[in-house]
Amino acid sequence: MKLIFAWIALFLLPAASGAGTLSVVGQARWVHVAQVFDGDTFRSDSGERVRLLGINTPEVAHHNQREQAYAKEAKRRLVQLIQGKSVQLRLDKYHKDIYRRTLAQIYLRDGQWVNQIMVREGLAHVYTFAPNFYWTRALLKAEAQARNAMLGLWKSRRFRVLDAAAVTPRLVGQFHLVRGYVSGHQPWRFKMGKLTISVPRKSRQWFGVADRPHNGQRLLVRGVIRSSITGHLYLAVHSPYDMESL
Repeated sequence: MKLIFAWIALFLLPAASGAGTLSVVGQARWVHVAQVFDGDTFRSDSGERVRLLGINTPEVAHHNQREQAYAKEAKRRLVQLIQGKSVQLRLDKYHKDIYRRTLAQIYLRDGQWVNQIMVREGLAHVYTFAPNFYWTRALLKAEAQARNAMLGLWKSRRFRVLDAAAVTPRLVGQFHLVRGYVSGHQPWRFKMGKLTISVPRKSRQWFGVADRPHNGQRLLVRGVIRSSITGHLYLAVHSPYDMESL
C-alpha cells in the first residue's frame, strides 16, 4: 500500500503547479468567515476564497443561469453555520482548484464538520475532486442517508436518482445520479441502457482492477450527462467513488 501511494505522489508531482499544491493530508489552520457566496463557497477576512471540498450545492442564479432547487436553502444554512465565525480549514492533497480557491473541509470550534452537515441535511451532494479522497467515504455515507430519507434536494425532481432508461438529451449538461445494469463492458467504457459510461484517460490512474464493473452488475454512477458529436449520450466518471454497486 505504501508503494502505491508513493507511486501516485511521484506521478502527480510534475502536474502539481497546474492543479494545486500537493502535500500530505491533515494540514489545518483557522480563518474568520467574512462572506458566504452560496452553499459551498465563502471568503475569509483576509480575502481568501474557500470552496468546501468534496461536496457541491445547488447553484444560485448567476449570469444567464436560473437558480436551482434548494440553492437558497443551502446558502442560508451555510450562513447560519459559519458566517462571522472562526472556522478550521483541513486540507487534502491538492489545496487549490483551477479558480485558485482553497479546497477544504470546514470544522467549527465545537468540532462539528460543516461539509458533512450540508450533505447529511440534503443540501449538498458528494462531488469528488481527485486525488482528494480522504473524506469521501464518510461523505458518501451521509449522502446515502439523506437520499434514503428524501431530505432537501433529494425531494426535488431536478436531483432525483434516474434510471438509465430515463436519460434523455434534455438532461445534457446536468449533474445526475444514474442507476442501471452494466453491458458491453470494455476496459474503460461500458453501457447502461443507451448511456455510455467512460473513464477519461487522465482519471484511470485512480482505478484498480477491483474497481472495474462487470457485465450484469447493477450500478449507481454520478456525473454530468454529455452528448458526443454524433449525438450519443455519455457520462464520464473520474474516480472509483463515482460508481457504487447496488
